[in-house]
Amino acid sequence: MAETRHNPEIAQSLDDIADLLELDDANPFRIRAYRNAARLVRGLGKEVSEILTTEDTAPKLPGIGADLADKIRTLARTGHLPLLDQLRKKTPHVAQELLHLPNLGPKRVRTLCDELGVRTLEQLHRAVLDGRVRELPGFGAGIEKKLREVLEAGAKAPPSRLKLALAESYVDPILTYLRGAPGIDQVVVAGSYRRCQETVGDIDIVATAERGQPVIDRFVAYDEAAKVLASGSTRATIVLRSGLQIDLRVVPKESYGAALYYFTGSKAHNIAIRKLGLERGLKINEYGVFRRRKRLGGKTEDEVFGAVGLPFIPPELRENRGEIEAAAAGTLPKLVELADLRGDLHVHSKATDGHDSLEELAQAAREHGYDYLAVTDHSRRIAMAHGLDPHRLMQEMRAIDRINEKLGETTLLKSIEVDILEDGTLDLPDGVLGELDLVVAAVHSKFDLSRQKQTDRILRAMERPHFTILAHPTGRLIGERAPYDVDMGRIIAAAKNRGCYIELNAHPDRLDLIDSHCRMAKEAGVLVSIATDAHRAQELNNLRFGVGQGRRGWLEKGDVLNTRTLAQLRPLLARTMRR
Repeated sequence: MAETRHNPEIAQSLDDIADLLELDDANPFRIRAYRNAARLVRGLGKEVSEILTTEDTAPKLPGIGADLADKIRTLARTGHLPLLDQLRKKTPHVAQELLHLPNLGPKRVRTLCDELGVRTLEQLHRAVLDGRVRELPGFGAGIEKKLREVLEAGAKAPPSRLKLALAESYVDPILTYLRGAPGIDQVVVAGSYRRCQETVGDIDIVATAERGQPVIDRFVAYDEAAKVLASGSTRATIVLRSGLQIDLRVVPKESYGAALYYFTGSKAHNIAIRKLGLERGLKINEYGVFRRRKRLGGKTEDEVFGAVGLPFIPPELRENRGEIEAAAAGTLPKLVELADLRGDLHVHSKATDGHDSLEELAQAAREHGYDYLAVTDHSRRIAMAHGLDPHRLMQEMRAIDRINEKLGETTLLKSIEVDILEDGTLDLPDGVLGELDLVVAAVHSKFDLSRQKQTDRILRAMERPHFTILAHPTGRLIGERAPYDVDMGRIIAAAKNRGCYIELNAHPDRLDLIDSHCRMAKEAGVLVSIATDAHRAQELNNLRFGVGQGRRGWLEKGDVLNTRTLAQLRPLLARTMRR
């Protein structure tokens, strides 16, 4: 039977093809087609296998031609593609290994293999130790140092974790599948996934049913299970083809709340709650709350918290970082919700590296019920994204004015994602920036500056007369690029003094601010913009990941800039745009 593949697996295969083609010095337009396809597939709101059906061979993916759509269909159905197999066969194994190391794209891998004759990771390590790598074009001492750290970490590296959005693509199908089990009542994900951690190591599922065995039997028969690690009458563990481990616990209805609570909180949080229970003569476990042999509760999570004198603590806060004390004092935050957001303040159009027109973005915003959407195409410094110079930006502003004249419920805001240059100046003149509704500023280069220089660079930019929001403030890409070294305490303090704002970038590869920095901003009184950085309309759905991250950072509705209506937002934006 053919094994349907999920979007993350398909996208990775497309990226692998692009990498291997680039290693082979193939046509740049062909390489770009596969990279664009990978990005599109990752951002889709539904599975490719549902979009490209067996009955209809016409392409249904925007910007994807019939030939590439057919290849994607083959990947979705079988997980294999002859082209990818051929490329892997002709590419030296070491080159494929090197592609998985951070800071080494196809061009650098080709340089290492051609110029230094690298054929093994051990040879690369020796070249790093000898100082030969830094002499190569496109490398330098900084990249050499990072390579040395990665190579010396070697087998000590922790087990890989999946980004939250990728984990979601595996969670939703198995929950749907389990709901078809005989006698099942409820099924929900617990663990770090429910706490909205940015990455997850495995998935914990809690289900209720009168009899556990039929649910377990269905679970271990899941067609994506590559291995069954354990199988009993009420619990089982499988490993998917992707390597993701999933644990299932089936409990009776009266234990649902206790099990969901027990398998959701961090270890430190659970220990602290159990200690409170022991002080009251109670035992708390996955089956309920007990005093000696008498069961006092556990059907709901409220019963568990109530047994130790606390109100319900939202899952995202269960890390033992003050939430128990806040609950006891009655000062738990009322966390921001997705429905609270009235718009998105960081979105790209096809004028630079986005994939949709202004009209298509406006329509998508209207369908989401947004009051506003800020169009923040790149400035000219980002040549790869065909960034806007002053003339093209003014043209886009006039186009936005024309669209806004036709719109009813949704307003497009005129903005730019302007580059913060190494000296702290902005990539476009103040006279042009002053014509915008807001300015989103970001670091896109020189990530290896010292902590002092990087921080000073951003602080100088924040003092420019037209600076509204600092985008993706640490520049990280989860699992791919470490955050640049910057003093977020000084940045947040300066934002407070300047009266500008900090972005929580909701793209699942970024989730930047981290939760602790969200809390720092909240405590400083600096408003946070939760924004998608969307490059296509479908990516507006990523806002939910940003909200989850914001909730982990204790953000409430009032702490988030874009929970305001347009009428409330405009004066907040205007105060940052010094005319």
